[in-house]
Amino acid sequence: MKRTLSYTITNKNKADTIGAFLRDAGYSRRILIELKQNPEQICLNGTPSWLNTPLQIGDTLTLFLPDEPVSSDILPVNLPIDIVYEDEDLIILNKAAGMPVHPSQGHHENTLANALAYRFASRGEHFVFRAVNRLDRDTTGLLLIAKHKISGAFLSAMTAKKEIRREYLAIVAGKPEESGTIDLPIARKDGSTIERCIDMDHGEHAVTHYRCLDYRDDLGCSLVRLRLETGRTHQIRVHMKAIGHPLLGDFLYNPDYRFIGRQALHSYTVAFRHPITGEAMEFTAPMPEDFSFFY
Repeated sequence: MKRTLSYTITNKNKADTIGAFLRDAGYSRRILIELKQNPEQICLNGTPSWLNTPLQIGDTLTLFLPDEPVSSDILPVNLPIDIVYEDEDLIILNKAAGMPVHPSQGHHENTLANALAYRFASRGEHFVFRAVNRLDRDTTGLLLIAKHKISGAFLSAMTAKKEIRREYLAIVAGKPEESGTIDLPIARKDGSTIERCIDMDHGEHAVTHYRCLDYRDDLGCSLVRLRLETGRTHQIRVHMKAIGHPLLGDFLYNPDYRFIGRQALHSYTVAFRHPITGEAMEFTAPMPEDFSFFY
């Protein structure tokens, strides 16, 4: 989608060139190369300029981001989605259970990407699908989407620096300790394209912090709040199984469907600084209806 970004140069940036200013602002090398190759996207005080153009106090630097080619492999489909927040740079959605995020084999027309493609096509806007975080098909809750390449690059860098806080709610078997940290490496299980396991020799570093919020003795399960330091595939599901408290309803790691028909995992909170304005932002999604058996 098209986007215009403007910056006013202050004392702090007095000696900078445009390129140095943008590097200080967090623009990646890849984005700077794209801007260098397309100088018409850069204007200083209304005049097309280059990255090596010097800046003066009071200057106005404007970047014009053109429309990008629409993802041709994502079919627009009119599907219901729950938009929690949207501005020119990002979208926060509350994803429903059973909806995949990306098209894949067997899921070409029922994904979140299809729904967003339809939403933007109906408004006559170009849109490239950029999911910042990932949720399994049956996990509910908050998903962060970047609307253009600049916000996408900033949010990806924030993810790598662990500057985006993600917290989940899960209902697990048994009664875990009051709180704890699980630091166990995760790898793909031999012979499976989907399942993951703890692998001390070949696994990727993975850290999950948890706190037990409530325990139901009559149900034999607990409500747990979890915070991720890393984002490995199936991280919460594998880590909680590893300490003896797997998620209820998990078809891969604990197919106990007495109370819920999917893994009892909900992306509850996401907090970060806005990639363009720097404003502190925090969003929460209410617990899904199928968690109600616990109360």
